[in-house]
Amino acid sequence: MSLAPRPVSASRVRLARVMSVMDANNLGNVHGGVVMREVDNAAGIAAARHAGHAAVTAGIDELSFKAPVHVGDLLIVEASVNAVGRTSMEVGVRVEAEDWRGGERRHTTSAYLVFVAIDDDGKPMEIPPLLTETDDERRREAQAQIRRQVRKERIARLGEWRPEPPPA
Repeated sequence: MSLAPRPVSASRVRLARVMSVMDANNLGNVHGGVVMREVDNAAGIAAARHAGHAAVTAGIDELSFKAPVHVGDLLIVEASVNAVGRTSMEVGVRVEAEDWRGGERRHTTSAYLVFVAIDDDGKPMEIPPLLTETDDERRREAQAQIRRQVRKERIARLGEWRPEPPPA
């Protein structure tokens, strides 16, 4: 089956929400897990947009916290597809925060997630190729291919880890 390529811009998504005291740890900063959830949510939307179907998180290549997010901050999460394989794709995510009253945004988090598109039976399905249109998109795609190769080499050297099923 030959699918028409889709541009990066077709997958791009931006989500925003104010961080509340319910999102905070005992230091008054937003829990890393709250930020991680927002990252996964935005990345999943971008992956599904590209695939035109449901997509599930297969892995996280990197998630780096660069600065804290505080209660009251507006969290802005931007995601887009960086590269695609036959059934999987890498989604890049950038998170910024700013005071809810406005002001300078600060880069707080970066992440690279791998998603697999699934059909209605939950099986991996073929996805459209990625159409890169700018130098930045081509750079991101090339860097994603390096991360993919490193991931394959790591699996070859260490073996793919799968948890043991619980005893019956």
